[in-house]
Amino acid sequence: MCVIDGRLPLSQAQPKSSTRQSVPKIRARKGGEPIVCVTAYTRAIAEIAGPLVDLFIVGDSLASVIYGHDTTLPISLETMIAHAQAVMRARPKALVVVDLPFGSYEASKEQALQSAIRVLKESGADAVKLEGGAAMAETVGFLTARAIPVMGHIGLLPQSTRVLGGYALAGRDKAKWPALVEDAKAVEAAGAFALVIEKTVEELAAEITRSTAVPTIGIGASAACDGQVLVVDDLLGLTESTARFVRRYANLREIVQKAVSTYAEDVRKRRFPATEETYPARTNSED
Repeated sequence: MCVIDGRLPLSQAQPKSSTRQSVPKIRARKGGEPIVCVTAYTRAIAEIAGPLVDLFIVGDSLASVIYGHDTTLPISLETMIAHAQAVMRARPKALVVVDLPFGSYEASKEQALQSAIRVLKESGADAVKLEGGAAMAETVGFLTARAIPVMGHIGLLPQSTRVLGGYALAGRDKAKWPALVEDAKAVEAAGAFALVIEKTVEELAAEITRSTAVPTIGIGASAACDGQVLVVDDLLGLTESTARFVRRYANLREIVQKAVSTYAEDVRKRRFPATEETYPARTNSED
């Protein structure tokens, strides 16, 4: 049995409860057992990881992970919905939250509502996530008042990298900490049921977690957060990510390379397909 960094492999992990997760259940996890979250973009990942996690985020990170863009900005609402539909076809027990992509909610509260309605109606997902603190609190409140569950997202805002000048650490300047704490409180007060804190100074992320009554989900934040999320392709070792906050729990990139290399050699030496992998003529019909 292969053990990675002292932990059991995925196949040996204890599955979570078979009970379907819900927004109230996730909200009630504040200060309790940590919430396990990964991104999911496909039915296969949702089927494999679904019994082991509490929460899936169909993240706009798929712009980079799946489609090879340098940022999350190019992904469309239609593409997000298509991947959310794929995840939901696995009928996951985990709560499924879908990112509203750049350009689908910033223009007005009404635009955000129409985008969120499309996501939930067309995919069957449970909630949406949008980036921004106090500046987006009115929009969050507008959605939640109309029965749209919303997860907030503060700290590093990937959709704002052109303004920020890149993927800079949030909270490096301690003078800006109060504003970031207020961002969290504003989104919470607007009705968000949970809050992602991304790439934020550890002490600040811990302070935000203590200062809010809703669960915080950290990514490059703090172990004190109420839960953690990683991009699934990063934790599986399918990407070449060098981000400090990424821990690889497997090296599937190496496994895939080895498998394809072996397959290519078998094809070139005519070892594949073998007799048992072909269909000889028979008198009766067989598949």
